Formats: sequence, C-alpha cells, structure tokens
Amino acid sequence: MTEGNFVDYVKVHLESGKGGKGSIHLHREKFITKGGPDGGDGGRGGHIIVRGNKNLWTLLGFKYTRTYRAGHGGHGSKNRSSGADGEDVYIDVPLGTVIKDSETQEVLFEITDDQEEKILLEGGMGGRGNWHFRTATNQTPRYAQPGIDGLEIDLIFELKVLADVGLVGFPNAGKSTLLSVLTSAKPKIADYEFTTLKPNLGIVEYRDFKSFVIADIPGIIEGAAEGKGLGHYFLRHIERNSTLLFLIPADSKDITKEYEILLDELRRYNPELLDKSRLVVISKSDMLDEELIAEMRAELDKDFKDVPYMFISSVAQLGLVELKDKLWSMLNN
Repeated sequence: MTEGNFVDYVKVHLESGKGGKGSIHLHREKFITKGGPDGGDGGRGGHIIVRGNKNLWTLLGFKYTRTYRAGHGGHGSKNRSSGADGEDVYIDVPLGTVIKDSETQEVLFEITDDQEEKILLEGGMGGRGNWHFRTATNQTPRYAQPGIDGLEIDLIFELKVLADVGLVGFPNAGKSTLLSVLTSAKPKIADYEFTTLKPNLGIVEYRDFKSFVIADIPGIIEGAAEGKGLGHYFLRHIERNSTLLFLIPADSKDITKEYEILLDELRRYNPELLDKSRLVVISKSDMLDEELIAEMRAELDKDFKDVPYMFISSVAQLGLVELKDKLWSMLNN
C-alpha cells in the first residue's frame, strides 16, 4: 500500500430516503360502485448503514465519493397495496473505524468486527393510507398521511489502525527500515525527518505459518499530545495496538531520556496507552562494538527495570530473529 493510498480521515454527507405517501383510494368493482377505503401505506425511506469489512485497510474509497443518498419509499396504491421500501445504502469501512458527529465531535460508535452493521440514518416512515382512518361516522375518509422526510447529517469517519504491534519512535529512528526487513511492506525510506506521514502496515511471517501485523506509526515529536507536528493524527493509531515497540537509535544522545519523552507524550494523549505491553529496541547497533554494548547494558539495566530491551540492526540483520521471538511471546501472553 503506497502512502498516497492510505486515507484515515474523511468527512461524508449522508441523506436517508423519504417515506412514500399513503394512498387515498375507494374500492371499486363491477357491482360495487361505492366501496370503502382501501388506500395502501407508503413504503419507508431507505436507511444508510455502515458495515465492517475485514478486507479493507484504508478509507481510500471515500476519497472521491463523499455524499451518499438512500432511495425514497414508493407510494401506496389501491387494494391496500403498500409501496416498496426505499433502497438501503451500505457503506463498507475497515475495522477500527470510528464514527463521529462532525459538529459536536461526539463519538457515535466504532466498527471493530467483520460484517458488523450499524444504521447511521434511518429512512422516513411511509404515510398511512386512508384505509387506516375509517370510522363508524366517517366510512369514506378522503385523506391519507404524507411520507416523513428523510434525514441529513455530516459525519466524520476516522480510522484507527488495527495492528498487533505499533512502532513508536522519533522521526528518522529507523522504523520504516525495520518494517521493510521484517515484512514485505515497502515503506518510503530516506535520511530526513517525517519521511513517513501515514501509517504503514506489514505482516510478519513467523514459525509454523503463524503471523502478526506490525504498524509503522509516523514519528512522534515532543509536544505531539497537544497536536504539534500532526501529533493527534499519529497518536490515535497507537490506541489499537496491543504491544508497543519503542525504537531508539543507538547513536541517540540519551536513550533513557528519549524513551521517557515518548512515554510522556503517550501518557498526556491517553493514559490508558501505558497499560499496553512495551518493548524497547535499540536500533543501528551495528555501529557499536561488544565493549560499548556491555557498558550500555550496565546503564540500561538500571533504567529499564520493568521494561525489556534488546539491541538490533535492521541493515546488518542482527537480532531480528530474537526480536520476532520476543514479540510473539509478548503478543501471546
């Protein structure tokens, strides 16, 4: 999936169908010249329904279609015949899509299961025909109900990526490179910050035909929780990951401080993110000799007492098998 094809935020306009009119009709046959009322009911207007689809990974389908209108209900007719219901409109979205009201920003619900359906807008009810209004004193009513108008609303569809592991780190920490060597994904890789502006997903193939999904989250910067550097757009994707992999380059000035800054941004955005399992990975370790790694371990053992850490190199393919084993163990615990 290319970066330009990853769409995770759209605003859509929805209109449900209008209900059909009830019929005003009096029964007539060859030998019945003044029969009673037999006008049928109008059909209901079409609903607009959102449906989860596990085969979708992005909201790309909404890039060119932002307005959806359901069909109107048919009018009632003689012999108490009801009008046809308006055609429902089904909108397929990827799992992890959050539906919000565009005016109030209120979260209405979220779609997390395949084929899960929710009615976004109900169609208008059809009007009742004059058959319903007959009484002992008014046996030939010559009126019926009109159909109820449909509804209109503007909604926001916001995708939060569903992945087992989320890569968290500062810009240019090597997240895209790690994703490219662990999976068959082909993210954009360059030696400047914010090369990645959209999450990239990849499937890690493990032993015995097992696999898990890993997401390369765009780089977080200090102040991201307040929206700095598109922070809110990046951080929301971390909410769906069950395990967080903090990637910090070996040439960082202070590995512990960098980890604490990342952790603090997650805490300020959503404290519940700290309940997820965490793994600290020191990347670009091919630049280090064994003596330097031993010195760093002595310091990191003090700072990371409750969080596991390990050294890897994506370019030199060092420690990647051990990394897969560790992630698989964490995901299944």
